[in-house]
Amino acid sequence: MRLDLTKRSDYAIRAMLSLTMARDGLLSSRKIAEEMKIPPRFLPQIMGDLTRAGLVSAHPGRSGGYQLAEKANTVTLLRVIEAVEGDPHRQICVMRGTACGQDGECGVHDVFYAAEKAILEQLNGATLQGIVDAYKAKQSVAPTAAPVVAAAAG
Repeated sequence: MRLDLTKRSDYAIRAMLSLTMARDGLLSSRKIAEEMKIPPRFLPQIMGDLTRAGLVSAHPGRSGGYQLAEKANTVTLLRVIEAVEGDPHRQICVMRGTACGQDGECGVHDVFYAAEKAILEQLNGATLQGIVDAYKAKQSVAPTAAPVVAAAAG
């Protein structure tokens, strides 16, 4: 089973994490694209969606850029995904290929609904600041390869 983000959601999350980690406030779209390896041609559309959703503030002009419109500890991954994708709930029945619930529920409806609910709860519980903090904590305690190689050689 594959649970993949669309490129649009992937890039939106990367851009928001870049803004979360920004030290000097404003970041240009060029800087965000460079830091997060996002194709520059996609970024204006994504930043527009994030701005319309109230997650990002855009500051036009030569020294302008983007910054978070809210504190990073209040912005969840689910909100970022919804800003660029819309409603994340399954619309099409797994078994019938038509609108879910239109002509009753299929045999796997409850299972897929529960799985979707669990995923959405996880995404709604993950804040940008929490992700950045967890990443930084992992980086500060990441073991080096040298002790493993030395132990294997001994």
